Amino acid sequence: MTAMLEVRNLEKVYTRSRFDRTPTFRLHADFTIDKPGVVGMMGPNGSGKTTLFELITGSNAPTGGDVLVAGRNIHKVRTDQRDRLAIHYHQSYQVRHFRSFKPNVLMEPARSDYPLLHLFDEPQFNTQDGYIGFMLDFFRRLREEGRLVFLCVHPNERFHLEIVEEICESFLFVETGTVTPFASYGALLEHQPVRAYLGDLLTERAA
Repeated sequence: MTAMLEVRNLEKVYTRSRFDRTPTFRLHADFTIDKPGVVGMMGPNGSGKTTLFELITGSNAPTGGDVLVAGRNIHKVRTDQRDRLAIHYHQSYQVRHFRSFKPNVLMEPARSDYPLLHLFDEPQFNTQDGYIGFMLDFFRRLREEGRLVFLCVHPNERFHLEIVEEICESFLFVETGTVTPFASYGALLEHQPVRAYLGDLLTERAA
């Protein structure tokens, strides 16, 4: 069975300048998600979360490695059709645009009419008027339709953790460019860097 998403030895290296190739930041990820579901992602600011989303959707070119969405290498798909495989909603839910120096006529068609991956980058959860319940129902509906949902949060309120625990089935923690997968919420919270990142918020939740 073809996996929903394969991130194979993916790497993105930023350097000081075009002429000074000294690395300033390096992101590395290697994981596979076999089936539809909701994946929770968190990590400190500047750790590489948005960069990972951009690499998965093909709006950022990797330094090395591959991203396969349902077996298709998204970086070889036409830029005007990549959002038919994976779509990135960034905070205000405006979709990031794709950039490529290779003409689309030389690239592969998406062969999909509706995104298989939906990546939500730190959505603003409004606590009023049932908005959170509406969004959680939306994520569940996408999962039931055979889609894979990523929910990236930067928890600064107790209810953010409660949302992640309720809706997500697996997890990624991103810290200083390292992406670590976890199969459960409990395993995530056992990881010491996660506990240090959550700090008092985790203590308040457990009280």
